[in-house]
Amino acid sequence: MSTPALFKPIKIKDLKLHNRIVIAPMCQYSAEEGCMNEWHLIHLGKLALSGAGLLTIEATAVLPEGRITYADLGLYSDQNYAAMSLTIESIRRWSEMPIGLQLSHAGRKASTDVPWSGGRQFLPTHELGWQTYAPSTVPYDAQGAAPLHLDKARLTRIRDAFASATARASRIGLDVIQVHAAHGYLLHQFLSPLTNHRDDEYGGSLEKSNAVSIEVFDSVRSAFPAHKPVSVRISATDWVAGGLDLEQTLVFVSELEKRGCDVLHVSSGGLHPSQKIPVGPSYQVPLARAVRQQAHIPVVAVGQITGYDQAEAIVGTGDADMVALARTILFDPNWPWHAAAQLGGKVHVPNQYLRSQPSRYRDLFEAE
Repeated sequence: MSTPALFKPIKIKDLKLHNRIVIAPMCQYSAEEGCMNEWHLIHLGKLALSGAGLLTIEATAVLPEGRITYADLGLYSDQNYAAMSLTIESIRRWSEMPIGLQLSHAGRKASTDVPWSGGRQFLPTHELGWQTYAPSTVPYDAQGAAPLHLDKARLTRIRDAFASATARASRIGLDVIQVHAAHGYLLHQFLSPLTNHRDDEYGGSLEKSNAVSIEVFDSVRSAFPAHKPVSVRISATDWVAGGLDLEQTLVFVSELEKRGCDVLHVSSGGLHPSQKIPVGPSYQVPLARAVRQQAHIPVVAVGQITGYDQAEAIVGTGDADMVALARTILFDPNWPWHAAAQLGGKVHVPNQYLRSQPSRYRDLFEAE
């Protein structure tokens, strides 16, 4: 029997993945002063035993004011570095799964409460809040606090903070860096005409609006080992009239590829409360397909991918090179095992779990 497309290995730079299943970055809102703790060891450790090809650590702020909430991860201090190093070292003692890290700055969507407490935005004077910054002084919604305009000095600080966080991630030994330019956070705010009203070198034209994200990407690429991949997560459309659309995104994608981007993770939305998203199974796959038709680098599709045959079809038909799972793999941490069983693939599992292989799937498990 031939190997299912979902379980064919893929190599990106020097990174070898056993299959095409990526665990997407998922915010946990459980850090303390930006530092990982026991929750992250439990959460990431569980996912590192899932048999997926790649595990991606949640959005990690490059500056304290770049956190979405006060409980977000960060990699802007020696304390953050030490806590993440300890967690990753503990996981890697028992799992060989490659681990990536998503670096982010929330811009105007920062300074909010954790979702299970309502997720409201705090005023800068609140004990859990701080002043937010953005391309232009446009609040996210009528209830939100207006951000301050980012001047050149602060933009340089942010760009350098991405590079510094990347250097820390490299010392930890992480395998992939993902630049977060999606879901309405800072880099996406520069990309979209709905949030970028500037008339300087960072706004007023498509090329200028892309410039900050390109500069940040360049700084990350320069700070990470050349043999390791750097990816970018994009929102291909805002789903709002007059906002970022697929045609504009493809221009951005072309420039990223020229600059040495190794992987594109295609998502959408998150920028504006008026977005009209046609949510449903595989609803973002057409966006990934359009990017893949232009790009010459691997593309990751994401968004309500829950079925085994569904995921196999996405990869098998060439709509994307990989699929990313988020809520799906939280609900079922052994989703890759079950997918391999149904599709006739093989999955890597820890030696300690080999005896759990069902008798009807004698060739399902491979030892790490």
